[in-house]
Amino acid sequence: MRKERPSKTARKVALNIVTLGAKPGMEEVLPAGIVDATARLVVASGAAGATSVRWSLSRKMVTVYEAFDWMMPGQFEAFAHRKAFCEHQVREGIGAGASQVLVLGAGYDTIGWRLASEFAGVEFFEIDHPATARLKAKGIGAMGSRTNLHLIAEDLGKRQLVDVLHGNEAWSLTAPTVIVAEGLLMYLSPEVVGTLFDQCAVISGAGSRVVFTYVGTRSDGRPDAGPWTRLVLWILKVGGEPWLWSIRPEELNLFLKEHSWIIAPNLAVSASRCGVEFFGVAMK
Repeated sequence: MRKERPSKTARKVALNIVTLGAKPGMEEVLPAGIVDATARLVVASGAAGATSVRWSLSRKMVTVYEAFDWMMPGQFEAFAHRKAFCEHQVREGIGAGASQVLVLGAGYDTIGWRLASEFAGVEFFEIDHPATARLKAKGIGAMGSRTNLHLIAEDLGKRQLVDVLHGNEAWSLTAPTVIVAEGLLMYLSPEVVGTLFDQCAVISGAGSRVVFTYVGTRSDGRPDAGPWTRLVLWILKVGGEPWLWSIRPEELNLFLKEHSWIIAPNLAVSASRCGVEFFGVAMK
């Protein structure tokens, strides 16, 4: 990401979620309240104007997204399934005893804001690059802050996750935790991804889980973005937010074990994917 600017990808994903709200059938997939909350947030934060949001909520924009879906087949609807998967895992983790939730690279995601009022006994934390986090904080402030929602503006490329959370009085290093890394890992270097999982193990207690999405690796070693991989990767690179990390699903279990995690027992590694991404859950 170009460090001085808010993430364009975060804005794109948020507007994609808003448009999915106008697609028939997606109300059965998307988490309750996510479309309205996302629309409010991007306007209140200044990430997008009210006119852009109104246009995004139209059926015409659904047609536009579907017309461009050839580039990354299935990815338009995949965002809805991705949000649903992550929220299900967060709720399941809380039900299993997690007392804190950490969203990494949160962008304009609203899971913390929406669930903080529902789960008053759980502390929600979000960390994102300051350029994006500042806009997010402005929007959350306008929508109504939650006392158990903590927005942290930090560049994890410059500060270690352990250091960021160690100085936070609300964070517990021993509590069961749900950590969400949705649509994030592909933008990090292999070294950073490994270190991130190492640090997630250090800052969380027994019974914690990491909910994440990732892209597979092609035979030529490139991240697999579908049939138009070369074009997609070039567009991402030119846009300043290139994909840097990927892994083959069959290699994931070994990778996680090397970083103090295991694949969740009830989630066998599958060769199927949603859009261009795979979904994963690591348990401690």
